[in-house]
Amino acid sequence: MQGVVFTGNRNVEVRTFPDPEPGPGEVVVRVRASGMCGTDLHVYRGPTPDDLESLVIQGHEPCGEIAAVGAGVDERMACVGQRVMIHHYWGCGTCGECRSGWPQLCSRMEPRIASANEHGGHAEFMRVPAIQTMPLPDPLSFKAGAALGCGTGTAWGTIVRLGDIAGRDLVVMGQGPVGASATLFASALGARVIAVDIAAPRLDRASRLGAHAVINAASVDVAQAVRELTGGRGAELAMETSGNAAAVRHAIDGLATWGKLCLIGVGADVAFNTRDTLTKQLTVLTSWTLSTPELIRCASFAVDKKLPIDDLFSHGWSLQEAAEAYQWFDQQRDGKGVFEF
Repeated sequence: MQGVVFTGNRNVEVRTFPDPEPGPGEVVVRVRASGMCGTDLHVYRGPTPDDLESLVIQGHEPCGEIAAVGAGVDERMACVGQRVMIHHYWGCGTCGECRSGWPQLCSRMEPRIASANEHGGHAEFMRVPAIQTMPLPDPLSFKAGAALGCGTGTAWGTIVRLGDIAGRDLVVMGQGPVGASATLFASALGARVIAVDIAAPRLDRASRLGAHAVINAASVDVAQAVRELTGGRGAELAMETSGNAAAVRHAIDGLATWGKLCLIGVGADVAFNTRDTLTKQLTVLTSWTLSTPELIRCASFAVDKKLPIDDLFSHGWSLQEAAEAYQWFDQQRDGKGVFEF
């Protein structure tokens, strides 16, 4: 089979790998769609790895059909031909975190993560533990299922962390794939979403996905604009999706008293002086993707509300176009990209 690897300094190769075979408790998934996630760019832009011969296949947003089942897998859990989403982490399977659906927080071993220390989904096939596959509802496309498995699911996980958002002002900093997903979900849940970005195409998409208002951070004072949109109070809720330190500062400055901020963007150095924030009684949270139960709930919500998950994607590619795809994605100016098979 063929798979995509990053060889450092924005270089991409498509290599040939042996077709995987399932071991006990495992399945092999024929990948039908594999989404591009902003986290990919940290590796894509990184230095040349020391070992160029043992690189893992990239992509941690796969979705497809089960092609083979290993020994000991109950057919009620997974069977050949079943359409599945993939929760792309696995741990020991026995600690409290794993048993509650959070293998990425496994307390007994270093979690196995597709595209980090296990082969990912930018390939024709992928081997995963059967328990990490979730049924893909029939109304959802493979690329929708790919998005839900990470980027779009991450937005859902953040909303769960923030709690009841209905009827509240929610600032979503960044309208890349995760931020756009947050705008879509939060609007469907009844929040008054204020979407912030510096790219006009992303702000236009946010409006189409349900944002009440948009702010271009390249041209206005974000905190002031938020206060103007909220009658001078500031927003009750905010999330930061881009991993940009300035965006975190804007989000904090735009919060109302008793406001709550959830940080999900990777890479921001967050700092503030309590002299400026203490009297606002703020709550600052972090969120890392979502649990397996929440992935199932997220997919069900998307189906129940008939949400246009496919509209999050602006570009589709073949594996052979991987270098061109990541050159485009690196610009971070438009929507989400996906490899389709």
